[in-house]
Amino acid sequence: MTSEQLNRQLQQTLERGRVRMTRPAGCPAIVLYLFDPSVLEGPLSHDEAQAVVAEPAYWSFCWASGQALAGWILAHPERVTGRTVLDFGCGSGVVAIAAALAGAREVIACDLAPAALLASEANARLNGVRLTPCNRWNLRPSGLDVVVAADVLYDRDNMPLLNEFCEAAPTVLLADSRVADPGDDRYCLQTVVEARTWPDLNEFEEFNRVRIYQAKKQ
Repeated sequence: MTSEQLNRQLQQTLERGRVRMTRPAGCPAIVLYLFDPSVLEGPLSHDEAQAVVAEPAYWSFCWASGQALAGWILAHPERVTGRTVLDFGCGSGVVAIAAALAGAREVIACDLAPAALLASEANARLNGVRLTPCNRWNLRPSGLDVVVAADVLYDRDNMPLLNEFCEAAPTVLLADSRVADPGDDRYCLQTVVEARTWPDLNEFEEFNRVRIYQAKKQ
């Protein structure tokens, strides 16, 4: 997968769209192919930002929670080192790549969107790591040690995933900026991190406060 192939994927959403290599401010140790805002001759307007959020090219942005969780994993490699990790809703692959860089034995990048899996593969190659693709949560392999997930609680219908994650692996690492309390006592707050989506979508300030949780079987 090359940047030109990712450009063709992006242009299905934004005709002028293209990607460029960049290092998100929240996890500069990782380089990613992300949306190049210069094609719009200035910052994204509110309408353009809304269009991007509404369309499936979310893989071309590194969302605040993904950056925060990726940076936290790199700072705490012992949480994933030597383990089999699945990144649920991998998007750009930033969290999966962080887990691989932190020494995970295997990292599975799971996403329904084919373009997200392609982007994750391309971004993994940029960072010198390998990911195993998985296009369905219910097709995940057995024997997972850790499930990681960022920004999956934007839809209240996704709340049951919290229990599914705990059933799938003995450790869950969750980052979210939309829900202040996951409502599940198994999820213990580890820290709160300030981060902004990259490139910046001018989101409300409240969405730049990312809470990182860990759920762990006793």
